[in-house]
This record gives sequence, C-alpha cells and structure tokens, in this order.
Amino acid sequence: MSLLELKNISKSFGDNKVLTDISLSLEEGEIHSIIGENGAGKSTLMKIIGGIYTSDGGEILINGSQVHLHNPIEAYKAGIGIVHQELSVADNMTVAQNVFVNREPVNFLGFVDWKKLNANTEKEFKKIGIYIKPDMLVHNLSVGMQQIVEIVKVLSQEVKILILDEPTSALSDKETQNLFELLFKLRAQGTLIIFISHKLNEISQISDRVSVLRDGKYIGTLNKEEIDENRIISMMVGRELDNLYPHKAKSRNGQVVLKTEHLSRNGKFDDVSIEFKAGEITGIFGLVGAGRTEFAWSVFGADRIDGGKVFYEGNELNLKSPTQAIKNGIAYLTEDRKRLGLFLGMDVKDNAIASNVDAVTNKMGILDNSKIYKITQKYIDSLEIHPNNCEDSKIYNLSGGNQQKVLLSKWLAANPRVLIVDEPTRGVDVGAKSKIHNILRQLADSGMTIVMISSELPEILGLSDRVAVMCEGKLIDVMENDNLTEEYVLTKAFNKGGAK
Repeated sequence: MSLLELKNISKSFGDNKVLTDISLSLEEGEIHSIIGENGAGKSTLMKIIGGIYTSDGGEILINGSQVHLHNPIEAYKAGIGIVHQELSVADNMTVAQNVFVNREPVNFLGFVDWKKLNANTEKEFKKIGIYIKPDMLVHNLSVGMQQIVEIVKVLSQEVKILILDEPTSALSDKETQNLFELLFKLRAQGTLIIFISHKLNEISQISDRVSVLRDGKYIGTLNKEEIDENRIISMMVGRELDNLYPHKAKSRNGQVVLKTEHLSRNGKFDDVSIEFKAGEITGIFGLVGAGRTEFAWSVFGADRIDGGKVFYEGNELNLKSPTQAIKNGIAYLTEDRKRLGLFLGMDVKDNAIASNVDAVTNKMGILDNSKIYKITQKYIDSLEIHPNNCEDSKIYNLSGGNQQKVLLSKWLAANPRVLIVDEPTRGVDVGAKSKIHNILRQLADSGMTIVMISSELPEILGLSDRVAVMCEGKLIDVMENDNLTEEYVLTKAFNKGGAK
C-alpha cells in the first residue's frame, strides 16, 4: 500500500488551469523527486498536499484513507511538512524562535524557557552537521542560512511525509551534502521525501524515483535505474536541449565600464579591486560567506563603503542609494526576490515597469496604460512568462520561476549599462534557465556589462567570460575563462594558494 496516493488532482486559478487530473503513488521510505518546467504545476501540487491550497477535484489518501486538508495545521497533524521555495522566516526573531515558533518550551510559570529552547535548537541543527547560534537574529543570516533555518523548523516536527521545494537553491555544496545525508537517514527510517529541484545532478544523485509534470499534466515516472538527465529534459520540455550555455564573448577588449579600487566594507569584504568590461559577463564565485553579495550590494549603493573607490566610465562614483545607481545606469537583480526584488501583492505589469516609471508617464505626470501594457507584453513574450496573458495577474499567483522572469524584466525595462545579477536562475527550470542564459549573452553582445553572482559552478563556467573568485571577503583571483575546471576554481574558492 502506498503511503501517499493522489487521485485525479485538478486545480485552476480563474481561467488558468494549473493541474489536470494528476495521479501519483508515493511509497514509504523513498526519495521521490518531482520535476518540470516553471508553470508545470509542481509547487501548486505540493501546496495542495501541504494543506495550503484545496484542489478543485480529486482525492488525497494516506495509508489508504482519504484525508481532507484545509490548512497547514491539518497537514502537520496528518504527518505532512513542507519547506517552501520562498523563505517564510521571521527575520526580526531569533533562530530558536523561528524553529520552534508557537511550540516554545515553557517553565512552571508559563514563561518561555529560553535555555531549553536554545538547547533544543542546537540539537536540531546538530542533526544536519551545522552549528549556529540559536539566539542570533535571523536577519543577520545569509539567505543560505535562512533556508537552513526553514528546513530545520519543519524537520523538528517529526513529519513522516517531508516535502522540499527547491531546498538547496541557496545552499553551499557542503550544506547541500549535509542535507542529503540527513535525507538518506530519514529515508532509512521510513520517511517519504518529496523532493523538488531544477538541479538535474541533484535529482540523479538522490532520487529513488522521478515523476515529471508538463503544463499541469502528469507525463510519467522513472525508476532509479531509468533516471537519465537527457531523458528527464526531453520529458520536461517535450524537446531536446542540445546546449544549455551560449557562446562566450566575441571580444574581450571592451571598455572598462565599472571598476573598484581597494573597496572595503568592515566585516563583509576587504580590498577588492576589479574591472568589469562592456560586452563581457564576469562571474563572481565563492562559498557561503565569501562576501560576493555584500560587495555587489555596496557597489549598487545599497550599503555603505568604508574604504576604496568605485569608478563608472572613468569617473568616481559616490553612490548613497540604489536610486542614484539606477540613474547612473547600474541595475541589480537581487538573490532574494520575495523580500527585496518584487512587490508580491501587485500585478505583473506594475512590477515590470517599477524601475522605469518615467518611461510610461506622460507630460501630465499620469501613467500611460497603453505603454505599460506594451512594455509588459514585450517581456512576457521574450522571457516566456506564463501564462502569456498575465499582465494583471498578482505576482504571488505565479510560480517561483515566472516570478524570477518578472524580476529580470523589471531591470531590463530600466535599460541599464551595467546589470548585476545575483543568482539569476535560482528556482528556474532547465528550459527557462537556458533562456535566461541566452538573454544575458545577448545583452552582453549588445554592449552591456554583466556581473553575475552564482553559487552554481557549472553556470559560472558555462556562461562567464572571466571568473572572479572570493573567499572570506577577499578577492582571490580574476581568471580568463579559457578551459577552467571546477576543481581549479574550487581550489581558489577555498583559497588553497593564498590571496593575491
């Protein structure tokens, strides 16, 4: 008997049919991966299982008995826990408070027992081989560490069906392997793990079975011995993808558009000197805590600079805010689209023009709706945002990958000279990832300066013309991307040879 069985699950949002008659059987003690392009319905299906959405039709059975899940509390009582792709941590609370929210241990007077709460939190993190101060405020953590807090919060509730939606998107390789080791232990204990990821190497590494969705429909399931990346891609997109990465720069002799000299931010990064050229994609790689995002954040004017200088087209910049950076032709696509990138309660068209409102405002200072729709539809078509008539759709109703495309359109609409992209394909499927890669290359070919921060080393090597490596706030090396290997770049990332 299957631990979890789905029968003819369907779901629509208005006229948008998201799921059509999905039927799946999932077994106790297996890692069952669900994969598909953005908009395939993966996250919606998981939210139905997790009690966040209710289906329009179909049944959910646990151990052969039908269950009706109307909210996440009922799902937890049924032994189902879900770790969402989008972070839902309370960043003004401590790590321990987030892990045991509404479940804090209390003393005989009814007050929170802080000592026990912190000890319990340390115990949960120890299970995945990570030490973290339980009394640290979450907003002081990196996005990667916030993701780990989210995972530990669910694991601490002893669930028997664990759903992970893109759990490694912000994790380092070491953190990912620690998570996988924990998943293998949970599997051995009989836990059903439903794993959603766009990283095919992860799917191949840990899955017992893989089920593929396309356009809201079930395509098929592969057993472990049948799992093949090319076969999965073909099932996902209905076509072959010969090459995920476009050509490199046609010329590496472009003008230096952006340059930093001895740039420093106390406690974040130190003495970073680097040039970024027109027509090139410079990839910045490093392990968690390397200071990549913090460096870019300061260059963009979103954080102060404690030492050094920034030059734009040969002139020194003294940016006090992102608004000044945008006016100077510098745009920044954040790694945290939910908190810093998008207006989730607003619709697609309002997000798409948010960085360049002047372009859609007439002489009277009134927004020109015809211009707004024209610009929005341009990016819906070019970035293949689904559904393709979603101008008035709320951002929170789109899949994570389509939200990422809207975020990209927001900054492209500003017509920047320098585009800094931080984890540009996080939570994006293999087909859309290829699309974004090609767009970034086309932008570079047109003369734009692209700075790409990515935790995915294959992406760094596949797309970058030059690779800058950081470690513990130091710039270790800047290398031409001519036959660089993952092993060599990782050696730099661990700073085995010492900083330059």
